[in-house]
Amino acid sequence: MSKRKIVCVMALCGAAAPAFAQSSVTLYGLIDEGIDYTNNVGGHAVYEMTSGYAQGSRWGLKGTEDLGGGNSAVFQIESGFNASNGTLAQGGRAFGRQAYVGLANERYGTLTFGRQYDAVVDYLAQTTANGNWGGYLFSHPYDNDNTDNTFRLNNTIKYASPTFGGFSFGGTYSFSNDTNFANNRAVSVGAQYTVGEWLIAAAYLNASNPALTSGGAIAGASSTNGADGNFASSRLQIFGAGVSYTASSATVGFAYTNTYIGQPVANVGYLTGDETIQPVTGPLAGGRVTSLRYQNFEVNGKYQLTPAFYVGADYVYTLVHYDATTGSVKPSIHSVGVMADYNLSKRTDVYLQGAFQLVVGDKTGSSLDQAYVPGAQDLSSTSRQVVVRAAIRHSF
Repeated sequence: MSKRKIVCVMALCGAAAPAFAQSSVTLYGLIDEGIDYTNNVGGHAVYEMTSGYAQGSRWGLKGTEDLGGGNSAVFQIESGFNASNGTLAQGGRAFGRQAYVGLANERYGTLTFGRQYDAVVDYLAQTTANGNWGGYLFSHPYDNDNTDNTFRLNNTIKYASPTFGGFSFGGTYSFSNDTNFANNRAVSVGAQYTVGEWLIAAAYLNASNPALTSGGAIAGASSTNGADGNFASSRLQIFGAGVSYTASSATVGFAYTNTYIGQPVANVGYLTGDETIQPVTGPLAGGRVTSLRYQNFEVNGKYQLTPAFYVGADYVYTLVHYDATTGSVKPSIHSVGVMADYNLSKRTDVYLQGAFQLVVGDKTGSSLDQAYVPGAQDLSSTSRQVVVRAAIRHSF
């Protein structure tokens, strides 16, 4: 009898094994920690230890369950953190980077529900330096176009298509969760096409009252969490397109984005794991700001010198259209970034970055007249600012 029982148990385990093999859960993470030097923070130089610049420090769980017939259940929860002090990032949210569950079909695509990236991040950002290999310091001014993930979308339904001959597309709809259905909701769409060495991508996002309510699509500050958005305003519209070309060890790219901010209340300048408010309502000859528009023109390049070592650089020209009740001005911003990265192993690398920003042209009478490299501790006291970073990054 004992032998029969053992044989039966072994048979049952063998029959169950394929079901377990078809499902998986993965624990993963990344820690990016380094030392920054900024030449001008309110008139003084500063050295500081900071976390999550080339990539945000994070840990997460993701998994799939095979439902049969080409269908599967999927989920992902991802928590950002500040390695310098151990605090949570994304305004103190436990899973501030991503938190979603959904269904995937090999033929029809994936539908997910929760806190997720928008289509600008999913499709267009990869053609920029900051959204691909450079990270935080290479963001367009104030990350006005969200290509560096300043905000995620809450209360979001996302669809992502399969790839059809190199073409894929997707979009999001984010609920306001408010009695006023349109108060802080958002919609985004995007697409990309890869053919040979070419990648072409485009995306569009439209949000109403972003960061003006704590529970909407782009969350404003609440009693428990910091703000999510790059600008608190009545309207945020982003559209853009980009292209990159890879030949052997070299990749070059160009991206254009256009961001409209209606009736801005404040710029939610963000530090890794923290949020600060930089007012943009400074008067233009006593006027009130009615809108801001940023047009970003970026060229970037990366060269893989050896399998373990690459260098990269980008230049961004940003034209700002600042409208107030008393008139309009058009300052410009020049941003330059350089980076060198060396892999010590498959999981660990060290890198050196430098970023420079110069604000020129018309004066707005607001904090926008002062340079601010994304990732700097605070505004420069002048129209120039330089940040240099040396860091180590480890993934697991």
